[in-house]
Amino acid sequence: MSGAAGQRISGQRISAFLEAQAAERDAARNTLLAYGRDLSDFAGWIERRGGALAAAGQEEIEAYLAACDAEGLAKSTRARRLSAIRQFYRFAYEEGWRGDNPAIRLTGPGKSKHLPKTLSEAEVGALLDAARTRGRAADRIRNTCLFELLYATGMRVTELVSLPVSAARGDPRMILVRGKGGKERMVPLSPPARTALAAWLGKRDAAEEIACAEGARPSPHLFPSRGKAGHMTRVRFHGLVKELAGAAGIDPGKVSPHTIRHAFATHLLAHGADLRSIQTLLGHADVSTTEIYTHVLDARLRALVEEHHPLVKRA
Repeated sequence: MSGAAGQRISGQRISAFLEAQAAERDAARNTLLAYGRDLSDFAGWIERRGGALAAAGQEEIEAYLAACDAEGLAKSTRARRLSAIRQFYRFAYEEGWRGDNPAIRLTGPGKSKHLPKTLSEAEVGALLDAARTRGRAADRIRNTCLFELLYATGMRVTELVSLPVSAARGDPRMILVRGKGGKERMVPLSPPARTALAAWLGKRDAAEEIACAEGARPSPHLFPSRGKAGHMTRVRFHGLVKELAGAAGIDPGKVSPHTIRHAFATHLLAHGADLRSIQTLLGHADVSTTEIYTHVLDARLRALVEEHHPLVKRA
């Protein structure tokens, strides 16, 4: 493969990663710009040595980090570069671009770990109320279905918007989800999610019947769209989450599709679910990824004690 072709492929992979960070993890614009610069710098470093970003191994990543240290880069900059590299290769593994994650065992220069953003049960309730009451009638039915499904299952946003309509037929108690890397899992539906799904199916099918009568081809997607993908995009859903968060009186900067996924897991854990079950529902390959939610719960329990325990108040 020529150097130009390798650079083009690297650029495409980096762009796909950044798009996912923006849509699924609500990464700030400055963070995306920094990650883009960091990954481009790493890709250039690899390519100047005859390698390729997609094929880099642990030793090459470690050599790059050592070069950054020798260059005198600040500890925070090196930590951010490692973070970008780790997240990029995790994304590459989950997307099926690679069969391994070469950065999974790497440790950084001691940057503190951030807990995932989440929402309280009351905030999720307010978000669901906004979905039920804001917008046109058809939009309300669709939005209610989207948000009920997301909170009931903890699906990734891409899994949600690309659901085939066949998965929703027959008033299912569980639906089959195709996750990253083509991995499939079954997730149960709550009664409110099933009710919302049935209502949306009726509205969707009626609209599809009219469209087909006018010459359109039937859509295989639960949430069809006229765009290139054929279904609602994750970027559009990301924007919808922001709109409804504002309508619900919640800071839009605090809410993203991934935040609702975190809320799903955190609330299950708070109500007694075990980590292995949550791991299965979320589609995590490793339970260590799921364990972050125990830290979220620990932080909430500490805050609860500090706020309400009589001895703490007296002190």
